[in-house]
Amino acid sequence: MLANYRRLFAVPHVLSLLSWSLAARFYTPGLMIAVTFLVQGWTDSYTLAGLVAGAFTLGIALVGPLRGRMADRGNSDRLVLVCGVVFTVGLTTLALLPASVWWLSVPLALGTGLFGTPANQIVRALWPRLTSGPERQAVYAAEATTQELLFVFSPILTAGVVAMAGARWALLLLGVLGLMGAVGFALSLRRAGVTGPAPREAEGDGGPTGGGRGTGARPGRSLLLHPALCLVFVMCMLIVSGVVNMDLVIVAWANELNAPQYVMALASVWALGSLVGGAVAGSVKGAPRLRLRAFAAALGIAVLVPFVPPVTHLSTPLLITPLLFVSGLAIAPTLAAVMGRLGETAPSHRRAEAFGWMATAMGAGSGLAGPVAGALVDTHGIAGGVLGATGLLLLAAVLSLFLPRPAAPAPVSATPREPGAPMDGPAPTGPTGTTGSPPRPAGR
Repeated sequence: MLANYRRLFAVPHVLSLLSWSLAARFYTPGLMIAVTFLVQGWTDSYTLAGLVAGAFTLGIALVGPLRGRMADRGNSDRLVLVCGVVFTVGLTTLALLPASVWWLSVPLALGTGLFGTPANQIVRALWPRLTSGPERQAVYAAEATTQELLFVFSPILTAGVVAMAGARWALLLLGVLGLMGAVGFALSLRRAGVTGPAPREAEGDGGPTGGGRGTGARPGRSLLLHPALCLVFVMCMLIVSGVVNMDLVIVAWANELNAPQYVMALASVWALGSLVGGAVAGSVKGAPRLRLRAFAAALGIAVLVPFVPPVTHLSTPLLITPLLFVSGLAIAPTLAAVMGRLGETAPSHRRAEAFGWMATAMGAGSGLAGPVAGALVDTHGIAGGVLGATGLLLLAAVLSLFLPRPAAPAPVSATPREPGAPMDGPAPTGPTGTTGSPPRPAGR
């Protein structure tokens, strides 16, 4: 089962790029916690705290495509460094802001969010340049899986610093960690030699979908005018909205019981299921079946409905943890398959831009989740919120039925290539590591 991962981490620079990209975005899950505590302490209002947190999210989402377009044109290391420095300066300024002028935190948060480090979209656009075949499936699964760790450890660290030293120190710490991650990621990009413009892949070269074949890609045309890409973007928005919806439902359930300690227990078990599912998915040979994974994710949420209030009142929510673990198994594999499909559908020289649009779609999904979950829980209880999450994931699964199938790989050239070496030309679909790896269409 570990053959794919052994081949993957034998590819030069993959482990370094993956690790530093995760370090560069470590601040993301904890940022909302630190900002909420800081602004709520200033204003005694969660509404105003949510306004500032939303300004960060809006700023990050607005510039996703622009940052991707800049990365596609080259100098991605400089882009990461500039964004890392400006973002850290913005967080530091916010942390030192006097409470009496709290209202300045709204434009400051928006402006700081515009310089959020674009590590996720840059590294996801690089995987098709560095890997192919089973390794590509494994790296998207590995990223989707390890990203779950950020949503476990970043909030824990942030909440711990807030409790011991205050929200200002938590923001300062996140700024320093973000800058360190950005510097490390920029240096990793330079070592890998992938800071230049993304290469174009001609049709039929064996690269992902022939460099955008089937998307109607034309130079200068907006990626939003490509039907296949738009379907993937909307799927991302719906999946993330459903996942965040479930997170909010767990918080609401614990709040109704006046037992906030249940939040960490239930959320951790659900994330653990996603971790295990993603790790297993990355070790399985063959092309990922996006449709099957998407419907499995929707079914995994649906099975929770009969076991939550007001349908059933358990003596303790902990009784549902085994089912929560099973429910999370398909989440990371589905996200991995969606990212892989985007990587093989987008034009080769505009992949970072495409992943920028994905980041924007995910931000929109997160913003959509709050009002949807709140309204459903208020009107139909916890079960209503779970049904809402199920509906969002089910709609994403239905949309997957309309995605064109990946193009079949072209015959592989007999000329061997150094395993995992960065490519200035088309990415072959044949083995890149261990002899005998079967070629396959590219695979979060």
